[in-house]
Amino acid sequence: MNFYKTVTIRGNPIAKKRPRFVRRGKFVGTYNCQETEEGKFKWELLSQIGEMKPLEVPIRLTCRFFMPIPASISNKKRALYEGCAVAHTKKPDLDNLIKFVKDCGNGVLWKDDSQIISITASKAYHPSPATEIRIDW
Repeated sequence: MNFYKTVTIRGNPIAKKRPRFVRRGKFVGTYNCQETEEGKFKWELLSQIGEMKPLEVPIRLTCRFFMPIPASISNKKRALYEGCAVAHTKKPDLDNLIKFVKDCGNGVLWKDDSQIISITASKAYHPSPATEIRIDW
């Protein structure tokens, strides 16, 4: 028996950034410059999944990232972009978008991202930017 859950987070998709370092005298520390973004993303996940506990089984993850259409696109080309017919080949990179979703899903959707056995992902332009996450178990 297969089960799945789909969650859609409205807003521009967020990519995982590199850790930042700070020097304090002889010591070097790291900090997460995305704490606020991760907190908001996790809160959205929790509000949509309700009482679901983090899964502890193998998971197949499908992510679709709908990127905002650039304002510089002409009205002639806009119809193509709105129909997801044009692939998004600019930054952010797809793997960084996936990393952000995997990190935010830890302890919320699944116990640990090592449970993910398969990932399918895509990014395209869309008039309503969003991140769509589907987990199958």
